[in-house]
Amino acid sequence: MAETPLQLYLSRWGLSDPALLATTNTSHIYRVHCGGDAAVLKLLSDAGRKDESAAANALQCFGGKGAVRLLRHDAGAHLLEYADGEDLKALVMRGGDEAAAEIIGDVLNRLHAAPRKPEGLVPLRRWFRTLFALSDRHPVCGDAAAAAEKLLAENAAPRVLHGDIHHENIRHSARGWLALDPKGLYGPRLYDAANTLCNPAGMESLSENEARLLKISGLLADKLKVPRGKLLAFVFAYAGLSACWSIEDGQDPSHALAIARLAQPHADI
Repeated sequence: MAETPLQLYLSRWGLSDPALLATTNTSHIYRVHCGGDAAVLKLLSDAGRKDESAAANALQCFGGKGAVRLLRHDAGAHLLEYADGEDLKALVMRGGDEAAAEIIGDVLNRLHAAPRKPEGLVPLRRWFRTLFALSDRHPVCGDAAAAAEKLLAENAAPRVLHGDIHHENIRHSARGWLALDPKGLYGPRLYDAANTLCNPAGMESLSENEARLLKISGLLADKLKVPRGKLLAFVFAYAGLSACWSIEDGQDPSHALAIARLAQPHADI
């Protein structure tokens, strides 16, 4: 009988004690033991083999600074450092929204110090293609697409980007707070802070609040040493993109549109 992919990688990489953590469209994720230490084995689906290659490239660029370490990888699987602590959503739920923003800013500063290695990463303009394609589906999306065009044309100091920074993608570990599950993008660094203002997921009463948007964006802007208005311009563009992703998937775009409407008057475009 042929080995399963799990059996194959347990044998190939000397892993043991697999425990399934999650199953997604792109992967089956297991906690395993590697040389006595816990690690994460991500077995990639056909979709994952396409989508996760840029993630591996980004993790190699980060080199464990601000992100989990990529221990081994090939076309079919990634072996990752295991961050076993709580995520930042748990901190926000305990009333630590501002503290979480400070941590996110620190993590981003560490990630964005990575050497500029664009090989195998996704250019940010390509990432925005859904917004440009569906910009006529809602007036806010049209304005957001115009804003994105201006921001991308500036092309200010492109960096290796995580691409999906939100509260559940930053977890605590023995090495401190670390980002996981990057998309592997390349472009202006403020894109990486934009999604934060639309999150945490499931806490819309918190995020759809203008005072909170201005407070948290101010904290992040101070950490990143950038003007708040420029950060809010990226929030506006990102929220339009998020709305178009929802429209494309047949889902309700109202949350992203609400964030876009809050950010637009304060955006420096």
